Amino acid sequence: MPAKPSDSRLIGLFLDMLAAEQGAGPNTLDAYRRDLTDFSEFLRHVGHSFVDAETQTLRDYLGDLDTRGFKSTSVARRLSAMRHLYRFLLNEKLRDDDPAAILSGPKRGRSLPKVLSIADVDRMLVRAKQLSEATDASPSQRLRHLRLYCLLEVLYATGLRVSELVALPRSAAKRDARMIVVRGKGNKERLVPLNEASRQAMADYLAATDATTKGDDKPKKKGSLVASKWLFPSFGESGHLTRQHFARDLKELAVASGLQARLVSPHVLRHAFASHLLHNGADLRIVQTLLGHTDISTTQIYTHVVEERLKSLVRDLHPLAEK
Repeated sequence: MPAKPSDSRLIGLFLDMLAAEQGAGPNTLDAYRRDLTDFSEFLRHVGHSFVDAETQTLRDYLGDLDTRGFKSTSVARRLSAMRHLYRFLLNEKLRDDDPAAILSGPKRGRSLPKVLSIADVDRMLVRAKQLSEATDASPSQRLRHLRLYCLLEVLYATGLRVSELVALPRSAAKRDARMIVVRGKGNKERLVPLNEASRQAMADYLAATDATTKGDDKPKKKGSLVASKWLFPSFGESGHLTRQHFARDLKELAVASGLQARLVSPHVLRHAFASHLLHNGADLRIVQTLLGHTDISTTQIYTHVVEERLKSLVRDLHPLAEK
């Protein structure tokens, strides 16, 4: 009788399937790996593995997460990972049942995303612009400020995911570009329009990077600003600016703009992009396309913005509304 495959082996096979068949990206794969590794460690402590665990053991694991103080959202995510895993094991005939099929997750309300006001975003843009134009900054400081201003303008103009933003190619900054091609989740491409401010910010930033190395006759090293294919290159091994680095710079800018750092992140600015569009009358389907959401239900978290706008329209424009 062949030996049962180990949990680590099954996690590897499962992640390979997600990458090959569903186009899952590195961040998604890392999240599944962390969740399933934690689940596997629990099973090992109670004398089980993926291939022989029963429904009650899975319930015990969810109870353990609650005991450890996990939020309901985190527990629900772990349960989702377990369900995906056991459907995979069933399809691959590594199990003849699905112990996760009848499990119910924790009840949770869908929280509204943090959203910055238009005035808050304007304050950050103005401060970033001021820093990029400071005459007392060194060339390297000015380049960093220009990069941050460019990142902020492009993010607020497009609503890109931070992973999509930092991985933009240098070719995205073409002088006459009105649209950019973005490669999103599942390796799917979409067209996103640029406004004049974001195009100008990219042009100024690239001009500064070129000026920094102009006249340098030395061979350009791999990873240098000129040699890189990335719009926002890194001098490290990653190739382009990391999400974490941009998030840190953004929080510093928030504080410099008089905002609380905890309220600002790249994802919050993505929410601001969507919410401000809807507040000004954009169609939900258009916003779905711009954000790269496969399912409209994901975009519907912003319907509270639409509802508030409709209420204000009725209040202000209906002939029988109280004046």
